[in-house]
Amino acid sequence: MRPLSTLDTSALSGIAAVFTDIDDTLTSDGRLPAAAYEALERLDAAGLAVVPITGRPAGWCDMIARFWPVAGVVGENGAFYFSYRREEKRMIQRFFATDEERRHNRARLTQLREVILREVPGAGIASDQLYREADLAIDVCEDVPPLPKEAVDRVLDLFASAGAVAKLSSIHVNGWFGDYDKLAMSRIFARDILGLDLDDDRGRIVFVGDSPNDGPMFDFFPLSFGVANVLDFRDAVAQLPTFVAKGRGGEGFVEVAELVLAARAGKGGVRGHG
Repeated sequence: MRPLSTLDTSALSGIAAVFTDIDDTLTSDGRLPAAAYEALERLDAAGLAVVPITGRPAGWCDMIARFWPVAGVVGENGAFYFSYRREEKRMIQRFFATDEERRHNRARLTQLREVILREVPGAGIASDQLYREADLAIDVCEDVPPLPKEAVDRVLDLFASAGAVAKLSSIHVNGWFGDYDKLAMSRIFARDILGLDLDDDRGRIVFVGDSPNDGPMFDFFPLSFGVANVLDFRDAVAQLPTFVAKGRGGEGFVEVAELVLAARAGKGGVRGHG
């Protein structure tokens, strides 16, 4: 990881999209700062496709896609994308799994939920679980006292033993059945909604994140950025971002956004999506 100050900002001149995690990347201490939201608005107004890539649930993502200044949102760690066509008043929804597969997987996750709660004292079900379509979110520090590393590792092991994929974020362990992650659905979203080929156009996309479940995105995008709190997971993230901001959470996101906006203004670009 290199300090943001070492970035040659000419690399940002052709940026078409900004992909970003939400929790502890846009947010700070569990809240969305005005400056971070304003940065989203400024990026959108500058003609950039802004796309939150989050572990948060479908219920939240419907609201985000509808009300935030974004081109769409990838949710539940890649289970789906939502994109709201304002001119048509129409929500586009695409899920990785079929309805039947999600029903089957939900039954398996319900059984696994009881095993985890029994085997890992102190673990809780995330308060946003009610609004989820495809995964099981185990709260490890958001609304419960922080679990020790051994307990978090046990949750991850229980998911793996059941044949599920499990990813650690800054607040939850998310587990699901299915061969997808944030990067897989970002690839589909980019093609369907932005008209971009992620392999050919990866150099035109910035990604900002903070935690282990962002690893595939950090590894894929040359212009990957961590807010400063990614350093808290230095030993847990297999793939680290190329650059790291000085600020934590939303403050760090604003640092990255300012660089992108400055490069955009210098280029005099026009809106590349919509």
